[in-house]
Amino acid sequence: MRAPVLLIVASLAAMAPAALSARSNRGVESVHQPVVQRSDYTFDVPAGELGSDDRARVLQWFDALGLDYGDRVSVDTGTAPGTPADAIAPLVARYGLFLSDGAPVTPGALAPGNMRIVVSRSVAAVPACPDYSAYSQPNFTGAASSNFGCGINSTIAAMVANPEDLVRGRRGRGSTADTAAKAIKVWRDAVPTSQNGLKIESTKGGGQ
Repeated sequence: MRAPVLLIVASLAAMAPAALSARSNRGVESVHQPVVQRSDYTFDVPAGELGSDDRARVLQWFDALGLDYGDRVSVDTGTAPGTPADAIAPLVARYGLFLSDGAPVTPGALAPGNMRIVVSRSVAAVPACPDYSAYSQPNFTGAASSNFGCGINSTIAAMVANPEDLVRGRRGRGSTADTAAKAIKVWRDAVPTSQNGLKIESTKGGGQ
């Protein structure tokens, strides 16, 4: 009758090192961090003022990509003269976006006399989440669970307007004090909701 007991004890002893080795994070920083992936889509058009056919082609390309908020549109003119904003900015504005400065480097040589429209799209996600690979107990080292950080970091990755901000942040506009005081000023200038009095509701009627 002692053989089954010995087998159970041996099994638990074999599982303990694996359970403890998976609990090496004893800090407050999660090992599950957002990963940002960027895709660049390019479309070459004649440099300078675009004709009606070229404008239609660009708009059809934007529609095919599903151009939307969060996408970054820039233009690489190469050595071609002219201002791309005059030709491309009005088309980008139809989608509620602004033309960005500085196009990223893309593969393929730009033909002479052409300019390249680049749509950069970034997506943030937290891989390997949720993570329940390690047992919650035993936890003799007081380490974080294997799923620690998955919830909040996945939410941040899904809600951030520009995923690239998770990589290099956003350049401040004005001083830090101006940025911090902006929200306070909006709150102070807001009209109190009780200024017009409380809305009076009637319990009569309603088909009863």
